[in-house]
Parts: sequence; C-alpha cells; structure tokens
Amino acid sequence: MQQEEGARRPGRLALAWVAALPAALLAGCAAHQQPAGSAAAGGTAAQPPIVMVAQPHSGLDRNGFDAAVRPQDDLFRAANGRWLKESPIPPDKADHGLAIQLRDRSDERVRKIVEELAAGSQAPGSDAQKIGDYYRSYLDEAAIESAGLAPLAPWLAEIDGLKDKAGLAALMGRLQGVVPVPLVMWIDADAKDPGIYRAVTWQDGLGLPNRDYYLKSEERFAKAREAYLGYLESLLSLGGSGDAQRQAKVVFALEERLARVQWSPVDNRNPLKTYNPMTPAALRRAAPGFDWPGFLKGAMLADVDKLTVAQPSYVRGFSALVQTTSLAAWKQYLRVRLLDSRAEVLPAAFRDAHFAFHGKAIRGQQQDRPRWQKATESLDGALGEAVGRIYVSRHFPPAHKARMQELVANLLAAYGESIDGLTWMSDTTKQRARQKLAKYVAKIGYPDQWRDYSKLDVRAGDAFGNVVRAGRFEYERTAARAGKPVDRGEWGMTPQKVNAYYNPSFNEIVFPAAILEPPFFDMGADDAVNYGAIGAIIGHEISHGFDDQGSQFDGDGRLNNWWTAADRKAFEALGARLVAQYGAYEPLPGHKVNGRLTLGENIADLSGLQIAFKAYQISQRGKPVPVIDGLTGDQRFFLGWAQAWRSQRREARTLQLLTIDSHSPAEFRANGPAVNTDGFHQSFGTQPGDGMYKPAETRIRIW
Repeated sequence: MQQEEGARRPGRLALAWVAALPAALLAGCAAHQQPAGSAAAGGTAAQPPIVMVAQPHSGLDRNGFDAAVRPQDDLFRAANGRWLKESPIPPDKADHGLAIQLRDRSDERVRKIVEELAAGSQAPGSDAQKIGDYYRSYLDEAAIESAGLAPLAPWLAEIDGLKDKAGLAALMGRLQGVVPVPLVMWIDADAKDPGIYRAVTWQDGLGLPNRDYYLKSEERFAKAREAYLGYLESLLSLGGSGDAQRQAKVVFALEERLARVQWSPVDNRNPLKTYNPMTPAALRRAAPGFDWPGFLKGAMLADVDKLTVAQPSYVRGFSALVQTTSLAAWKQYLRVRLLDSRAEVLPAAFRDAHFAFHGKAIRGQQQDRPRWQKATESLDGALGEAVGRIYVSRHFPPAHKARMQELVANLLAAYGESIDGLTWMSDTTKQRARQKLAKYVAKIGYPDQWRDYSKLDVRAGDAFGNVVRAGRFEYERTAARAGKPVDRGEWGMTPQKVNAYYNPSFNEIVFPAAILEPPFFDMGADDAVNYGAIGAIIGHEISHGFDDQGSQFDGDGRLNNWWTAADRKAFEALGARLVAQYGAYEPLPGHKVNGRLTLGENIADLSGLQIAFKAYQISQRGKPVPVIDGLTGDQRFFLGWAQAWRSQRREARTLQLLTIDSHSPAEFRANGPAVNTDGFHQSFGTQPGDGMYKPAETRIRIW
C-alpha cells in the first residue's frame, strides 16, 4: 500500500513506486549455476552487442533507452536515459514514470465508470447511487463555495466547547477516522495471535511529513518549517481565528513537542518493539494524565480487554503533554488538524492554501492535480470496492488471472529451490522456511467477497459530509471487530490500485488488477520481460515474508522466532552489508538513503530480482531462447526489470520520501539489486572498470 504523510499503517509491506507505490508494498538466492569461466564465476564472457532497434512485441520501450549509456555502467539509465531527458515531470505531479502513467490510466477508467453512474438515475441506497452522488458532490466546487464554513460548524463548536482535559480525550476518540489526532487507533490482526483482531495505538498528528522536519537544522527542513508556519497562519485566519500569527506559533510548538517524543521510522519497522499488549488498566498506569476510558469510549473501544500499544514511550510522552499543555493550545491544534485534513472539500481559499503547502512546498508540484483525479482518489477510500467490482468486470480478463497464477506458482517453486541451496542457513531453519513458503496465499485481481456499503450515508451536494461520514464509517466498521475472529478473505487494497503488498499476519501476497497491465504484465510480451517486470514484483512480495520484518513471522502469521540463533546472526550480517551498500547512495547532496529504514524493501528488491531470474530460466526448460532486437533473453530480462523502475521525482519530493519512506529511490532499486546478481554480470559481460561491476565474491546473496 502507498505510504505517505500521516499515520503509516503497520503490517502490510507494499511495493510502492509512489511512496507508498505500493505499497505495497513491501540477500540473495543461491547463485544461478554458470559455466566455468563465465562472468558470474569471475571470468569474462563475450556477449553480443546491444543494437537499439525497435521490436513491437519484446515488451521493451526502446525509445526510452539511451544508446550512449551501457548497461554495464548504469543499467537504469541505459534502459531509461532518453526518457529521463525528454520527459519533464508534468506540472501537477511530484513523481513521474511508468507506474504513475499506469495509475493515471486506472484513474481515467474509474472516471469513466463513475461519470456514467453520476449521469444516470440510480436506485436510492444502491452502490451506484452512492458512487455517483459522492463523485458529483466532490466536483461541485460552486456548492462547496456556497456552503462556506457551515459544514464545519458542528465540529468547531465541539472543539470550542471543550471544558476540560477529560472532554479533550473523549473528543480525540470521536475524531478517529475523521481527523488525524496525535494518537490514532488501528484494528488489525494480533501479531502473536493472528486469528483475532486487536486494537492498536499508533503515533500521528503532525502537520509536517515526520519528526525530522521539526528537529533537523538542515536548510531544506528549515524552509519546510517556514512554509508550514505560514500555512498554519492561513488556516487559522481563514477559519476565523482572531490572532492567527500567534496561534500558529502555539500550534507549531505543540507539534514540535509531539515530534520530540515520537519514534523514528526505523524503530516503527520493528515488529517486536511495536508489539506491546496491555489491558486498558495497565495502559492507564503506564501513561497517567490522559483520560483513557473516555478516549476509548469515544473511539468505540470501551469494551476491549486488551490492546497493543505500538510506541509505549510516545504514549507516555503524549499523556504528559496533555497534562502540561493548555486546553486553549489543544483547541487551536484540533482546529488546525480539522481544517487541514478536510481542506479539499472546503472553499477555494482553503484548497489553495493546502496546495501551496502540501503540493508546492513539500512535494514540489508546480500546479494542483485535476479536481476529477482527486475525486477518484477520495472515492477509492470511501467506496473503493464498489467501484472495483465494476472495474474488474471491464478491465481484468480471466486470462490475466490464470497467467498470474502460473507465474506465482513458478516464482514460489524457484524460491523453494533457492532455500534448498542456501549455504549460510542450517537444515533446521531451511525446513521451517520451506514450511512457511508452503503456506503462502496468493490473492490476484480482486476479492472473492465484496464489501457491504449499505450503511454508508452518501448525500447529493454534501461533499464535506460525505468525506467525513465515509471516514467514520470505515473506522466504525473496523472498530466493531476488535476481539473478534479475523476475516482472512479481506483485502487491504482495492482492485484499481496500482500496487501490491505482503501481509505477514495472513502470510499472503496480494496483486490488485490494476498493476497487472503493461509494462509490468503484458500478455503479448515475451517471457523474459514479463519475468523481469511482474515476475520480479511477485518475487518482491514473496521475499517480504523473508525480509528483516517478515522473517520474524511464521507460516501461520504469528510473530514467532522460527530461526536458530546462528542462522539469524548470519542473516543479520548479510542485511548489514545491504544497509552499508544503500547507505552510500546519495540522491540529494547531504541526504543519503537510510539503509536501515529501507532494509526490508531492499531485501525484497534484491531477492525478488534474483528469484525471478531463476524462475525465468527454469521456465525456458532448456529450450533455445531467440535473440530479439539484438538482445538475448537474459539481457531482455534485466532491461525489463530496469524499465519497470522508469521514473523521476522532484527534489522536494525526494527529500520527503528519504525521510518517511521505506523504499529507496527508483534508480537504486534498479541498479542496487542488479550489481549483486550473478545473472546480470554474465548477461552483459561486466568487467573491472565498468560502473556496474562488482566482484563475484562481494555480491550479496540472501535468498
């Protein structure tokens, strides 16, 4: 799933080209056996030259290649260099590339669906009526302008009417699903008892992307803080506050104190650190000063017997801040969070201020996205599966699902062979790893059971109310499940989402329909490029079950150490080498990739590529593979892999994602795994002095 500003839901590991693309979503297979004297064995092998000639069914977009760059020197730019030079980022985007283009295609398809529904007369209370009214209301800017602040009035009255800190706690509970307050509640499978849903606390409530933006002195962060103070002042002024400049400073100071007690993204990735089950009584003792019974009642969780406190020290720090910070400051803070989180369905002045900060200052966009595209995004969160049901009927042929099932089976088989061939792992742990692999569940395209939206109230002409009710509807739907059996058939993404993910508590890999499209999955392309693109994506998601996080869960989804101590130590040593490799990459001057934060995704990228290459070679069953466009099958595989990462982003967006995102920038996701893959070096005959050359003995091979 995509991971962006605000709370990042724990548990699901998305592929996420756009922070979270997806998310999903979320080293080294045993080396492919090469003949003596090959490049993989340390020698050199003569390779046919790469001839840049178009071939319509290879699956490669040769027009985007850069003939002046050799794959041996820079695989990413060899496959994408011309595109990078000739494809400026559109002014309404912070990121641009193949995955973004595929997302735009999905959005256009959704737009066509919903505009058809919005134009017709639909049965009252039907999903079709709700989709049409939601979308049409979101686009009706004249009605939003006319309504002014009236839709906010009940919420502002609640905030202004707070009399004490007990009322503050209760209101923060009632705001779950509506406004991102400092402590948000998830409902998810219990990490050590994955058959039961458990309430989970999670830190949140910052207006800047994360704690670093408040605490680091570097100039780029300082400029973001300056822009944020201006935005706070604008929101408060537009919302009717009398002394907006002073109140903006009060709100910023409160958020800065919250940031100081929040956990780092690296700590938040640790499933053992974030698993702290407590009874409500124990929570009250651990974090006094906050009215926990009132908060849980407001959050519809008054009857829970146990909950998981993800960041205990943060909860203590937050409780202390509630005590030591004036009620007046908390009121201004809640006003800001309400105005900021719902700015898109407020009058134009709010929307303009929201874009100037979130879009321009933080993401680097030059202009705002089209209103219709924002509407489809909002609709995805509100009625996503109702839209998805129509989407798959039009855009996901049964043959696509059948082919994906075949590819998944091949990748799982290749993974099993690689586990058997590991030299650093004992037979005892290998057996347990195979047991986990045998229990993988693959979900492809769409869910078997569609979500019921019959109780969601959608009203024509009420954009603000529709967004708020949809958020609360989803929260209440999940809150009602706390303590009850888990529904393993549920999906964490809609079919129209261009992403994929692994869920460790379900031990499942999930591929929505919208990602199963060219250039990632092309029914007309040759096997090499499909295995290099969608095959490596499949391998990536499988590998999340064996990365530094997922490997702590067993085949039944339990947080359970199934490793011997020696094997875990060897695994962590391999991971440390990967941390060092990626930690040396510097996408922005003075800002390197956080190798520890991105470790799980880097393991998944590395292992996904290596397993996909193994699966591709197995799939050919020894038959001759034709040369297409002057490229061997193996070369096409690696160029297909690099092409899949074709993208670029603005500097401000790069800074944001380096700070909050667990995925490395695209060029390092393409080149970083390739330099560790024996097949790449053999395919292109790399030699010392080449930019991508890495001696065989130093290549990292985990799975």
